[in-house]
Amino acid sequence: MEKKLIAIDLDGTTLNDESKITPETFQVIQILLKKGHIVSIATGRSYRKSYHLYDELQLKTPIVNYNGAWAHFPNNENWKQGYHKTLDLDLAFSLLNLNAEPEINLITAETVDKVFVDRTKDEYHSDFIPFQLRDVDLHPFNQKYLTENPTSISVFTPTEENIPTVQDKIIQQYGDKIEVQTWGGRTPTLEIVSLGIQKAMGVERIANYYNIQRKDILAFGDEANDYEMIQYAGHGVVMKNGIEKLKDVSDDITNYTNDENGLAQYLSEYFKL
Repeated sequence: MEKKLIAIDLDGTTLNDESKITPETFQVIQILLKKGHIVSIATGRSYRKSYHLYDELQLKTPIVNYNGAWAHFPNNENWKQGYHKTLDLDLAFSLLNLNAEPEINLITAETVDKVFVDRTKDEYHSDFIPFQLRDVDLHPFNQKYLTENPTSISVFTPTEENIPTVQDKIIQQYGDKIEVQTWGGRTPTLEIVSLGIQKAMGVERIANYYNIQRKDILAFGDEANDYEMIQYAGHGVVMKNGIEKLKDVSDDITNYTNDENGLAQYLSEYFKL
């Protein structure tokens, strides 16, 4: 079999409902790595919220963060295919006006090494950025502290039911300047990045780096932020728990959910492990 690039989303795909990598998933990915296939993460998460999973899977490949806004190679700052797309600083501060909306209870901005928040710690989601994973340089989200273009803005809502309303409001005001996507973590979140950004951009750079043709790319996802990646891949696979819009453009659907080792089961069958 030709060498494959396997691009994997994290939340709702590789991770179970407790946001963990199961032993079954770990084992299958290790077998594929030993067989010479390439496995890369493509996630809406920041690197600070995904580096521990990258390490746990023992990956030595580039990673796509912030829904495609940052494609980089950990421990290889000279990776020529990498890129970092940011939001305009004035636009970032304009987005702060959304905090007047009752359906929004937290707005954050992130650069590569800092997090900026629009309210006090007591008002965070209980499972907001897991600070215990890494020392985070945390600052107020205002003009005194945020002085460089951020990579992304995240908007948090109390429940998933609030997401469509908030997303519509953001698109109505800023839709010609940004991309806004949901991602499948336990916290209802909308992530805002620069216009034209999506995961497929990063996956394409990784494929080019390893000289892998598009037909030899497998991509796995479950949410709207995986749409372009699933379309781009030679074989786009959506999790059983994925949204219907994504299933409509997929090449296949797993027989099991992310909480049933659906990714591991599918890869085992596909590669005849």
